[in-house]
Amino acid sequence: MIADSHMHTSFSSDSEAPMEQMVEQAISLGMESICFTDHYDKDYGTDEFQLDTEAYLTSITEMQEKYKEQIEIRFGVELGLQIHLRDWLNCYVNQYPFDFVIGSMHLLDGKDPYYRENFAGQDEREVLRAYFRATAANIDSFHEFQSLGHLDYLTRYLGQVAGTYTRREYADEIDEVLKRLIRYGIALEVNTAGYRSARDCPNPGKDVLKRYRKLGGELITIGADGHNPKQIGYEFGRAEELLRECGFRFYTVYRQKKAFFMKI
Repeated sequence: MIADSHMHTSFSSDSEAPMEQMVEQAISLGMESICFTDHYDKDYGTDEFQLDTEAYLTSITEMQEKYKEQIEIRFGVELGLQIHLRDWLNCYVNQYPFDFVIGSMHLLDGKDPYYRENFAGQDEREVLRAYFRATAANIDSFHEFQSLGHLDYLTRYLGQVAGTYTRREYADEIDEVLKRLIRYGIALEVNTAGYRSARDCPNPGKDVLKRYRKLGGELITIGADGHNPKQIGYEFGRAEELLRECGFRFYTVYRQKKAFFMKI
């Protein structure tokens, strides 16, 4: 089964899942490799989404030792991208022996779209357009990460207009993001949590994936963005079929920040 390279435990503010339960569920599904990527959103605006990295690494190391004969457990983190954090982010990713770092845009102008009131009354199309532009700018500012998480994260939460967007509407802005990923050797994540949203497709969807492939993009990571054991590997079968349809034959896992290609 495809390796799950995006999952959260009780080290993340939005999860109560014990790390060991996530490991045991992955083993029961027949996975050979997983990567923990708990949240760290410095300057989130509240005390949420902070990470005790030392304790987190200690727990992962314990799981690696206990389950070393059953599954590969990789050490990762999901970092919230903000331009003013560039220097801090560069320092942080080199401070610890990460296998894999996801860079994600959880905030636009310091506000999380998960809370719809943050963008109430604003034109959803313009908010989404600004989000894609900000994503490109953040990648230019800081690109020492291995995969861009859930490219169109906002579409899960803004509303129907954003939720039913097409790539064509934002072709220029999305192309700027995809071209930067290719330029800096950063993978595009297929985040299957999108199958749990009203769009019923991964983040991003087929039209963006096809465009990425047409532009020459080859690096793909796959993650269910699970926050509890039942969400591990969510709809990976559908993601596998979609990737084949879009022209991909391999996905990527990272060990010590180096890419390894796995056949789909």
